[in-house]
Amino acid sequence: MTFNVKEEVAKRHFFLKNILENSIGDEELEINRINYNILLKQIKERYFVKFVNGKKVLFATTFHNDKIFLFLDYNSFYICKNINDINSSIKKIKGNNKMEKKNLWILTEERHKKSVIYKIIEKFVKDYSIACFIDNIRILPILNPDKTFSFTYEVSGMKSEYIDKIYIKIVSGYSSFVDFLIFYQIDEPNKNDIPIYAIEETKTDDSESRNTGIFQRASKFVYIDNYYPNVKKIMLYSLQIKQKDEPTETNIFGTRCLLTLGIEIIGKEADTKIMKPFVSIKELIDSKNSMRMPPKGNIPIKIYVYENNIQVSGRLFKSGGLSHDPNIGSLSLICATLRKLGWDKRIEIIQHGLEQIHVANAKNKFIRIANRFNIVLQRLNIPCSLEDINYWKYDLSGEKLGTIFIHLIIENFTQGFSIYENHAGCERGYFYTSTGEPIVVGKYIDKEKYKSGNKSQIIHIPDLVIADFERLTIVNIEGKKEENVQQGIKELDNFDAFENLYVKKYYSEYKTILRTVVLYGSNKEEIEQIEVSFMLNNKGKMILGIKAPEIFKIAIKNLFDYWRVK
Repeated sequence: MTFNVKEEVAKRHFFLKNILENSIGDEELEINRINYNILLKQIKERYFVKFVNGKKVLFATTFHNDKIFLFLDYNSFYICKNINDINSSIKKIKGNNKMEKKNLWILTEERHKKSVIYKIIEKFVKDYSIACFIDNIRILPILNPDKTFSFTYEVSGMKSEYIDKIYIKIVSGYSSFVDFLIFYQIDEPNKNDIPIYAIEETKTDDSESRNTGIFQRASKFVYIDNYYPNVKKIMLYSLQIKQKDEPTETNIFGTRCLLTLGIEIIGKEADTKIMKPFVSIKELIDSKNSMRMPPKGNIPIKIYVYENNIQVSGRLFKSGGLSHDPNIGSLSLICATLRKLGWDKRIEIIQHGLEQIHVANAKNKFIRIANRFNIVLQRLNIPCSLEDINYWKYDLSGEKLGTIFIHLIIENFTQGFSIYENHAGCERGYFYTSTGEPIVVGKYIDKEKYKSGNKSQIIHIPDLVIADFERLTIVNIEGKKEENVQQGIKELDNFDAFENLYVKKYYSEYKTILRTVVLYGSNKEEIEQIEVSFMLNNKGKMILGIKAPEIFKIAIKNLFDYWRVK
């Protein structure tokens, strides 16, 4: 049989770390199913597959020495130097009939959606050949015995002999952070632990934007190489609006770059004849330079090849500094792909529009990417980003801790549901009509009037909108940190356009529309403002306002009942 060694090794990379990185090649090699006696006779073969106690074991000798790696159940490996070592290891394997039960930890900046969590679990059990039963997934906040929130969520509705619990914690990236880091281990992850997956989730494709779905997110995959160079990277599409029949040139090019870098794409239909990795530098350059030019006045991204130098044009200056996110993503992705394809000489960004003062911050994500991939900016000196910057930290300060909490308890402990979400620092959601149709919320009432200087045309949107089906009530929620409560109260006056254009139009049968503020933070245990309906304080205590919507009260009561706290 044909066995994809690269794929097998990738599945186990977090156990091997750098041990196999320098010894296992990328080729597909023939693996023979052979019995134990034949294995001993053919010890100098590089790869074998054997069954021990009904479990498939991959035996692999390296290219550079005679060491033999024995893998079992994606959980353990043994390094052998001779036949005696193999005999000894097989005895150990026979005594290791069961993979150690561990927890799956999901760290994220995003509001955790059931559909996305399902896909993450599905990906994990498929990659690691784990039996798993998934019923109705729920994401439930874990309460402490004193009725306070532990700032950890648990995923229920899953059963596996290899997964004890699935936990979700909200984190914050110090710079460019992927949407999800996945760890498979017993204890809560810390900065020294190595994740098994880095996942970027998007609901956006060509139907909404040519750039956002690919390039603006691509820099995250390039940036993470500074911290976890061997982590399995995944672009997860959770599309809810129909894809275009034909992908754009930009989408095709960006996708092919991602595939060249070994990034797996799931959740999206793709023509494998078109969406395939680049095989050469020339193919990459020809593909990019043949694309349609941007509107007149814009600087096109083009690639120019010289004997010892590749120049890539693209503007990086925006809003007074190095902050042109779409082009940072595009240029980062192109340069990383060139390196992956074997270009080891100079790569220079030209026509970038930057001055020396704009590149002084060594912590800037593009500066760190440029350092890693040895990218230079024409006529400028790039500082060395030597300072050790952590990739992530647990979030115990963001306003979204309050809005995400109320969002999840309403959807899990009442019959209410969210029809729109825009949690701080999270991807903006769709507005769902009463028939379940997803709609993109506009930015302006009249875009032309706004361009003419009329700022009143801006559509101010809530952070969360809840539909209380039982009471036919819509609750528009503004989330704020407790210290910014007055600003939150003031912003409640700005929702007229949103309500007129969306809520009243698509939920005309709902009798009441409420506006309220949800807070997070401080050590306060009382709400002082009548406009505030709920506060989650720093200690995890849940406080209801005197005019809290009825659905909030029901959600808190049912949450306490679930954890049997009174």
